Amino acid sequence: MRKNITLALAMASALALAPFAIAAAAGQDGGPHGGGHGGHRHEFADAYAKLNLSDAQKASIKQIMQNAFSQTKTQRQNLRQQREAFEQMAPNASGYQAAATALAQAEGAAATARVQQRAAIRAQVYAVLSPAQQAQLATMKADRQARHQQWEQFKAQHPASGSSSAQ
Repeated sequence: MRKNITLALAMASALALAPFAIAAAAGQDGGPHGGGHGGHRHEFADAYAKLNLSDAQKASIKQIMQNAFSQTKTQRQNLRQQREAFEQMAPNASGYQAAATALAQAEGAAATARVQQRAAIRAQVYAVLSPAQQAQLATMKADRQARHQQWEQFKAQHPASGSSSAQ
């Protein structure tokens, strides 16, 4: 369970920070994978690079991302401290179950806040784009979804032998 929570938090953090990579990487050639790890960062950076953002748009997007990051810094730090305090407790310690409940509620609230913040960021960035760029972004999204659907169909038709889907 702890591993799943850690993985989920890592994934959420990566998704939340991906736009920083977009803003920083826009206009830079990082090679076939954007010069870093993670397909999502490359995908987003590639999409924004294809939109031919102006310098003003890049600066606006960067500012949006920096503001969003700084707004949630205290919440992220508090959640990390709460998580670390819980991890230090022994399962037979007094208050262990109450700490688990409090952490679960805090994690849930943080997840809700991340989804809402991502939506706000997306809306703000979308507003920076011209109508032509918005249409181009929608086309790229539809293409990406079609490729994903093809991949899912391929996986269904060609199941990997000897692997288990249980984790």
